[in-house]
Amino acid sequence: MPFTWTDPTVIMFAVYLAAMLGIGALGYLSTKNLSDYILGGRSLGSVVTALSAGASDMSGWLLMGLPGAVYLSGLSESWIAIGLIAGAWLNWRLVAGRLRLYTERAGNALTLPDYFAHRFEDENNILRIVTAMVILVFFTVYCASGVVAGARLFENMFGMPYETALWVGALCTIAYVFVGGFLAVSWTDTIQAAMMITALLLAPVIAYLAVQGQLQPGQDWHSLIDADKFDLFKGQTAIGILSLAAWGLGYFGQPHILVRFMAAASVRHIPNARRIGMTWMVLCLGGAVAVGFVGIAYFAVSPAGADAVNANAETVFMELAKQLFNPWIAGALLAAILAAVMSTLSCQLLVCSSALTEDIYRTFLRKQASQKELVWFGRAMVLVVALIAISIARNPDSRVLGMVSYAWAGFGAAFGPVIILSLFCSRVTRDGALAGIVTGAVTVLVWKQFGWFGLYEIVPGFILGWAATLGVSRLGRPSAAMLQTHASVEQELARLQVH
Repeated sequence: MPFTWTDPTVIMFAVYLAAMLGIGALGYLSTKNLSDYILGGRSLGSVVTALSAGASDMSGWLLMGLPGAVYLSGLSESWIAIGLIAGAWLNWRLVAGRLRLYTERAGNALTLPDYFAHRFEDENNILRIVTAMVILVFFTVYCASGVVAGARLFENMFGMPYETALWVGALCTIAYVFVGGFLAVSWTDTIQAAMMITALLLAPVIAYLAVQGQLQPGQDWHSLIDADKFDLFKGQTAIGILSLAAWGLGYFGQPHILVRFMAAASVRHIPNARRIGMTWMVLCLGGAVAVGFVGIAYFAVSPAGADAVNANAETVFMELAKQLFNPWIAGALLAAILAAVMSTLSCQLLVCSSALTEDIYRTFLRKQASQKELVWFGRAMVLVVALIAISIARNPDSRVLGMVSYAWAGFGAAFGPVIILSLFCSRVTRDGALAGIVTGAVTVLVWKQFGWFGLYEIVPGFILGWAATLGVSRLGRPSAAMLQTHASVEQELARLQVH
């Protein structure tokens, strides 16, 4: 459609972006040092911790990739949502509180590589380097998926060429991350989470009512959908279901989610944050599945508007919003896609920037760098990583869900086993952690290329990473200081009785 500044959708987007930049400016005023820029000074309360973790997790695939998959294949694709809900709950229950306390006890760690280095007394920094490299490799792919989602949105909404939409979508996010850092990202995530849940609950309800209004007397809306799309097991094998549900394993190793746990103001905030976060997540995933499923029926009775969706199923939410709502409301709903893209892309850029700044620049190149220098170096790294992600995303045939699945598996297999074992097993050693990270990451990279048995690469990666961590750890012995720190964390958790 032609671009005009008086279009209600354009106005709503402009208002939204102005608000995000305003929050970025507030974050800038509150950023005094590197800890503020990359971890917010560990000051997040329960609500912000919960919604920021959720919004940073649910990227553009929530409003594009998942509804598109359900639109094409039916409810059998909802195994992803089932696996994610189970994995997220276990991550909140088992990892969040322990990680928040352990990172404070282990050298007041600011990043995941920093935590591993202190937790396992990595004096020669090999573990720190490997962890940072894994983060950079998989996050460039993950960031690229966010850039693609943003480009699809601007391409669909404003008729921009893909190349132009790529830069416009990316620059919207880069601006407030560059300025405001972690606090701006977390505060905007809270707003973006509210927008996402509103859009995902409203759109399928209105679409369902629209379908009901167009049915012939005696006609049932179920008749508009092929019967096999109601079947949760249709077209699925045991390996297929395992692969979809195994997405839940990824939560234990996602740096951009784990850092939200690290930034909580206190361990005592975690239980309430878990309840808020899981409620939000269940409603959002349910809404995303409903968008794709109800969309099948809607476009069956409104075939004139189905061309765009049939050409690219990932646009189903966008087309429903444009056809069902007046332009002002549609603009607000479509801004929710931008919110989903920006919330995840922003924290991914920040985690990459943190790894480059804290774990490489300050550790190896400028140990005496001032806080001001580190903050500005971090901002520069946001730009560098963003440019790399944009270059990866330049292929117009890229699919959001496919790119996310690759990066999700990489992090889950590389870091998930080590995170869990580092928090619960006192006997894990530095060499064991290193072996687990390398084994998990390499398994994902190799398995992805060959696609053996049709099994999602996170499954063998997680299993082999877990085995390598424990197997190599048995060949060594943790130091007395490591055992003492682990015991002190257990005692503190028992004292606080956090559940």
